[in-house]
Amino acid sequence: MAPKKKDSNGFHPRIVVFACNWCSYAGADLAGVSRLQYPADIRVIRTMCSGRVNPAFILKAFKMGADGVLWTGCHFGDCHYMFGNYRAEENYQRLAKILDLLGIEKERYGLEWISAAEGQRWSRIINEFVENVQKLGPKKLGVKS
Repeated sequence: MAPKKKDSNGFHPRIVVFACNWCSYAGADLAGVSRLQYPADIRVIRTMCSGRVNPAFILKAFKMGADGVLWTGCHFGDCHYMFGNYRAEENYQRLAKILDLLGIEKERYGLEWISAAEGQRWSRIINEFVENVQKLGPKKLGVKS
């Protein structure tokens, strides 16, 4: 991993990534083995399936100080649990509405499909996500009126 990126203000974003064991976590592993560069600003939480990530986990990550949260899983049709990624997509759509009401910018969270063979894609997505969150600066919670 590359050294932590920081902007001119010295801001290091706290990024939490929920990664499915079978595909996206393996993609992250491939990125590491391939020595592809991505910021060390992320904390990866390995889950058995993206469909098992409860939206409350993402809300809790923000509550505990995460500046950004990324939810990753297998591509449609490749889920080891058949339809877990479809469940993740449904939960993500519901969660997006809640996060919007809480005033959390849509650039601070995301859902991506990354296979075990896509180490380069993992690296690119992480780099872009961290850059976007850095541009936003530290997260401030405030309910929209």
